Amino acid sequence: MFKDHFNFISYFLIFVLVLTLISMTHAETLTLYSGRSKSLVDPIIQQFEKETGIEVKVSYANTTQLAAKLRTEGDKSPADLFWAQDAGALGAVSKKGLFAKLPESVLSQVPKTFQHTDGLWIATSGRARVLAYSPERVSTEVLPESVFELTQPKWKGKVGWAPLNASFQAFLTAMRAQVGEERAEQWLREMKANGAKTYPKNTPIIEALAAGEIDLGLPNHYYLFRFKKGNSKFPVEQTFFKKAKDPGNLVNVAGIGLLKSSENQETALKFIEYLLSVKAQQYFVSEVFEYPVTEGVIPNANLLPLNELLKIVPTFNLNEMDDLEGTLKLLRRVEIM
Repeated sequence: MFKDHFNFISYFLIFVLVLTLISMTHAETLTLYSGRSKSLVDPIIQQFEKETGIEVKVSYANTTQLAAKLRTEGDKSPADLFWAQDAGALGAVSKKGLFAKLPESVLSQVPKTFQHTDGLWIATSGRARVLAYSPERVSTEVLPESVFELTQPKWKGKVGWAPLNASFQAFLTAMRAQVGEERAEQWLREMKANGAKTYPKNTPIIEALAAGEIDLGLPNHYYLFRFKKGNSKFPVEQTFFKKAKDPGNLVNVAGIGLLKSSENQETALKFIEYLLSVKAQQYFVSEVFEYPVTEGVIPNANLLPLNELLKIVPTFNLNEMDDLEGTLKLLRRVEIM
C-alpha cells in the first residue's frame, strides 16, 4: 500500500512537471528592439507584461544603431518589433521592406499624419524640438527667431547640441528635406565654426544650461519638464522659434513597426494596441510629457495645444524622413561624427 501511495505521488509530480513544461513552452513572449530609453518606457512595458502575462524581452540601444542592425540582420532578425524614437529610423527600416503592413483596426486609431503612408509603422507619441535657454543670462527679447540665427557671432560658444543623438539626426534629416542638402551642410559648418558645444544626448544639455556652461540648447521638449517636476524653480526655460514653420520647430514621433519576419505577429499586435490604449497614451502624456497620438487623453497643461502647435511646426511629411544614411554621411563629411 505504501508503494502504491509512493507511485501515485511520483506520477502526480511528473504530471505537474509536464504541465509546467507545456505551459512554459506555450507562454507568449516578444522580442523588442527599443531605441526608446529604458527609463522612459520600462514602466509601461512592465505594466503590459503584468496585465497580459506576455513576456517582453527588450534589447535597448541607440535608435540609429538598431535601425542599422535590423537592416544587417534582414529576415534573420530575432526581433518581433522595432520601437524607435524617431520617424527617420522607422523609414530607413521600412525602405528595406522589413516591416509588415499593420491592420486597419490599428491604423484607424491614429491620424494619417502620424503613420507610414502604406501602414508599415505607426506613431506611439509625439515629440517636439525646442529652444531651451537660461532666463538668467538671456532675455526673451533677444532669443533667435530661427534655428539658422544660432550661428550669429553673439552666440559663439553659447549653444549646446547633441549631433550624435538620434533625435538630433532625425531633426537634421528633416532639415535636409525641407531646405536642401547644401543649406543644411552650411548650417552645420557655421554651427561648428561658431563653437557649438557637443553633448552626448539631451539631458546633459539641460544640465549644462543650469550650470552656466551654455546659454542656449537644442533638446526635445520633454526633458526640461522632468527637471521641473522635481524642482519647479529649475533655472532653465524653453520655447519654440518665433519664425513660423521654422525647421527648428520640428514635431517628430516615436513609433513602432512589426517585423515581417516575426513568428509572433498576433502577440506583437497586442503590444502595439496596448501602446495606443488610453492607459498607455495617458502615461506618455502625464509621465513622459509627450504628445498623445490618439483621442480620449487628459491633456497636459505644460504642452501647447495641438491646433496651436500645428501653426508653428514646419509643413513636413514624416514619411520623407527615411534618408538617415544621408544624414550620417553629412555629419561625417562635416567631421562632427
